Amino acid sequence: MTSLESATSAGPDVTELVVGVLGGTGDQGRGLAYRLAKAGQQVIIGSRSAERAEAAAAELGHGVRGADNAACAAQSDIVIVAVPWDGHGETLAGLRAELAGKIVVDCVNPLGFDKQGAYALKPEEGSAAQQAAALLPDSRVTAAFHHLSAVLLQDPEVERIDTDVMVLGEDRAATELVQALADRIPGMRGIFAGRLRNAHQVESLVANLISVNRRYKAHAGLRITDV
Repeated sequence: MTSLESATSAGPDVTELVVGVLGGTGDQGRGLAYRLAKAGQQVIIGSRSAERAEAAAAELGHGVRGADNAACAAQSDIVIVAVPWDGHGETLAGLRAELAGKIVVDCVNPLGFDKQGAYALKPEEGSAAQQAAALLPDSRVTAAFHHLSAVLLQDPEVERIDTDVMVLGEDRAATELVQALADRIPGMRGIFAGRLRNAHQVESLVANLISVNRRYKAHAGLRITDV
C-alpha cells in the first residue's frame, strides 16, 4: 500500500450500497458508472428516458442497470448528479421526494464557453452544490468528482486513474461515505475539502483544467500533496 492509498483506506464500507447516476447516459455519468461498476459497486444509471438508460447500461455491462431518473433516485442509496448544468435545477426540483433521505453527490460544473474558452459561472446560490442543497432540504448533499476526465473514465484500456477527488459537505458521515466510494476506483483517493460554501472554487477549477488539457493535449487531474 502506498502512502497515498493509506491516507483514506480506513473509511466506511460502501460495498453494499447502490449508487445511482443521474445523467448516466452523458459522458461523465457513463464514465463514473462504468468505473464504479467495474470496481464491484451496484450501479443504476438514470435518464429522462428509461429506454435510453437501459440501452446505455447494456453497453456498459458489469451489472449496470438503467431506469428513468425518478426510479434511479428512488432505488439508490447514494445518488451522483451528473446532469448538464442547464438542466440541473429543474431535474433536482422534480426529484425532491425520491431523493429525500439520500446522500446526493453533485459533480456538476457550471461553465460557459466563448471564443476564449471555458469560464466559470456563479449560480445565484453560490455553486451547483449549494443550489442542490437549497432544492433538496431533505437530502444529505455533498459535492465531489468534479475534476475527472470523461475520456479516461470511459476508456477500458486505462486501468488506473491517478487523481484525488475533493469531497465537500456539511455532514461528516456523508462525506466519509463519498470519500470511501472514490477510494474504490483504482488510483483515486477521496479527500475532504471543506463545506459546501467552498464548492464554487472547486467547480470553477474545471475551467482551468480544460485550458491545461487543450494546451498540453492531456487529461489532467489533481493531486493534493502532504496528505
